[in-house]
Amino acid sequence: METHTLPSPPIPRLEDLGLDLLTTSARQRAVALARPLIGVLVYAIAVQFGLWYVTPLIVFWIFVAVVTVTHDVVHGGIGLSARQTDLWLFLLGAVLLESGHAYRLTHHQHHRVFPGPDDPEGDPARLTFWGSVLQGPFFLPKLWLWSLRRTRDRQAQRRWLIAEAGVHIAVIAASLLLWKTAPALLAYVVMVVCGSWVYPLLTVHLPHRDYGETPLTQTRTLRGRIIPAIFLELTYHLEHHLYPQVPSHHLARLVQRLDPFFREAGVEVWRVP
Repeated sequence: METHTLPSPPIPRLEDLGLDLLTTSARQRAVALARPLIGVLVYAIAVQFGLWYVTPLIVFWIFVAVVTVTHDVVHGGIGLSARQTDLWLFLLGAVLLESGHAYRLTHHQHHRVFPGPDDPEGDPARLTFWGSVLQGPFFLPKLWLWSLRRTRDRQAQRRWLIAEAGVHIAVIAASLLLWKTAPALLAYVVMVVCGSWVYPLLTVHLPHRDYGETPLTQTRTLRGRIIPAIFLELTYHLEHHLYPQVPSHHLARLVQRLDPFFREAGVEVWRVP
């Protein structure tokens, strides 16, 4: 007997879910942009008081804060002008010795083509677990080189990329030269550089592992109270892929409004604490 699979219901339009999900107040914008800088200040205070044992946790928080707000800046979610966007991509990238402009170029490409080819950010999704782990030290340089090649005819963006690389090299060199007098700088550099090596695994491979070809199967969503709060709602990866323009501070609200559709469409929700 011939069987028929019922088609999935259409993905709701953002207009139907509520355009209030796109709003960002001045306070929300200020808090999002200030978090990484506050994290760096807290790191300096901890070092000053000899609290070295808490510095890895502080750097972890800085990572979460930077990745979250950079996501919002890249997608134009917190109301910055074009000039402000360029400046904040530079500053936020500098906090973690990364290229904010390379991230913008490769992340937009990821949203455009995944799971297709020519997606340097999404490549770890096609690797094995250990393949994505081994990709770690090469991941950010690969994104930067891809971006540099793509901006041959966009000199303004190319200058940002080169400036970011120059600052990062200078900071790393200074941390090595001054390690006796400023060990906190070297410790910070080591933690942020080594910390970035988990990007391919944690931000690409695991969220997209065993991905499908449809928008609802290309990535996962993790639901809970503690883990999403710790990661500033970054665990709502499927929701972000469906509506990238929604800023992180509204993702929890977006989740609530999408739940009926997800249940109807049979979307698997992963439960975490």
